[in-house]
Amino acid sequence: MPEEKAGVPKTRWTRLKDEWGRRLEPGEQAVVIAWSSFTATFAGVRALTHWIRDGHGPSGGGISLNGKHFHHYNIGIGLLAAIGAVAVRGEERHRRHPVTAIAYGSALALIVDELALLMDLKDVYWAREGRTSVDAAVIVVASGGTFVAGLPFWPHARRVLRS
Repeated sequence: MPEEKAGVPKTRWTRLKDEWGRRLEPGEQAVVIAWSSFTATFAGVRALTHWIRDGHGPSGGGISLNGKHFHHYNIGIGLLAAIGAVAVRGEERHRRHPVTAIAYGSALALIVDELALLMDLKDVYWAREGRTSVDAAVIVVASGGTFVAGLPFWPHARRVLRS
């Protein structure tokens, strides 16, 4: 039976939020949120780029500025610069804020998604060899990181969601 406060039973969502705060310190919460954001952003960008590559979306594939393709790692680098400013100059409450964690995870995903381009200094983004396995590997690693980061929380979340 859900706990009651002033005669009103707590919802599953409220009990889940309570467990989140009870089981994870703010820094641990930020890590779980960052891993989750990385996983979701990486998977979303992969799906979007495949969709564009299959002939949907904007002609020429993606964002262009002055006729040149604008790679999404640039957005990631800009986001990381902003997160760096928060880390160096921001208040402590901003450093572990969920929005900061989301921006950090998303920024890393945007950069990791185009890592081959950055390392080889040429556009090998769509080379067939290994692209699918690399996509799958990064998603598995990202999901695993999210799971491991939240280990103090997941068993309690499961219990709350089952009741």
